[in-house]
Amino acid sequence: MKSDAEVVIIGGGAAGVAAGRHLHDAGIDCLIVEARNRLGGRAFTETRAGCPIDLGCGWLHSADKNEWTEVAKAQGRKIDETPPPWARSSLGFRVNEQADYRHAFNEFEERVGKIAHSGKDAAVADALEPNGRWNGLIGAVVTFISGGEARQVSALDYENYAHTDVNWRVVEGYGATIARHGEGVPVAFDSPVRRIDHSGKRLAIETAKGTITAGRAIVTLPTTVLAEMEDLFTPALPDKVDAACNLPLGLDDKMFIALDRPEQFEKDSRLFGAKDDSKTAAYHIRPFGRAMIEGFFGGANARELEAAGKDAFFDFAVSELTAILGNDFAKRLKPITIHRWAADPFARGAYSYAKPGKAGSRAVLAAPVDDRLFFAGEACSTRDYSTAHGAYRTGIAAAKQVIAARKA
Repeated sequence: MKSDAEVVIIGGGAAGVAAGRHLHDAGIDCLIVEARNRLGGRAFTETRAGCPIDLGCGWLHSADKNEWTEVAKAQGRKIDETPPPWARSSLGFRVNEQADYRHAFNEFEERVGKIAHSGKDAAVADALEPNGRWNGLIGAVVTFISGGEARQVSALDYENYAHTDVNWRVVEGYGATIARHGEGVPVAFDSPVRRIDHSGKRLAIETAKGTITAGRAIVTLPTTVLAEMEDLFTPALPDKVDAACNLPLGLDDKMFIALDRPEQFEKDSRLFGAKDDSKTAAYHIRPFGRAMIEGFFGGANARELEAAGKDAFFDFAVSELTAILGNDFAKRLKPITIHRWAADPFARGAYSYAKPGKAGSRAVLAAPVDDRLFFAGEACSTRDYSTAHGAYRTGIAAAKQVIAARKA
């Protein structure tokens, strides 16, 4: 491992890869220091059941504006433009129910917008209709979107999110695309960072494999890691720790389940496990036409299932699916894989949300320190948070800040 670099990028997720690629291509001596043995961070493609499976981010959100779309195309990957299952009718809904639910959800989001623009931020739960018929399902969808419960999430932050409603997928894997983008950039794997000492003329970055000195660093660690490593910075940076605490990672986990006789279902179908409970999962049936189901579990439900162990996800999914499709349906299901993101020590969650009244913490987290420490990652984005393209954009922004600081 190199013991010195002009710029050290701490974390090899989407932001770190983007920053590293930009600096390396600009001819700047840089090193990505990554705790895992792979690049991608919360973008993670595994081959299971003969297919590339995205266990982390899987959708090119705002795909028509998403930089990763062009990266994937440049790599020769296939982009699937099939509309996402959430944009289609869900199985198990009568036509009038589907229309009623969508109307209720649209009105909920309009009320969130009114709260956000009222001048006094509050939780998105305040936008729920009192005793509303669809509050349970709306609450579940909020956990799918943010990873947090409706009572935990800032209405202003929720409203700030920008999107184009164009959502595509990379057939060979989003995580694989991001990881390959970092090829050729110097990387130190299996090197979790323990301390960043910025007291001297040069930074001293202590890792599990030794100390690296650097002129500047870009920090792309998840907010959960920043918040829980209070002694990470020397001298301490309490404003950064406080901002990270205000932007916790919510939790969303995906489980893939093999489906026997899949032809019963249309490709890219969707099914909610329950219509009146926030502790339910969404099931994407036959993604890419494959003989499998992608179960999506969010918020408190995902945390409880993680605590109960790997088998709990499959048992929960079977119980929900058989309640709708009949007991014999269980014989057609077999677990393939899951990655529990809260249990992952280098993530400790999925993606960030702001606590009520704390949307401004994103700008605080993103602000450079002394033109030597720079920050990137989806949590640093005020408009594209929780996405890989938000991470990309903040990574490029931090790399440009580094270049500007070198010239000053």
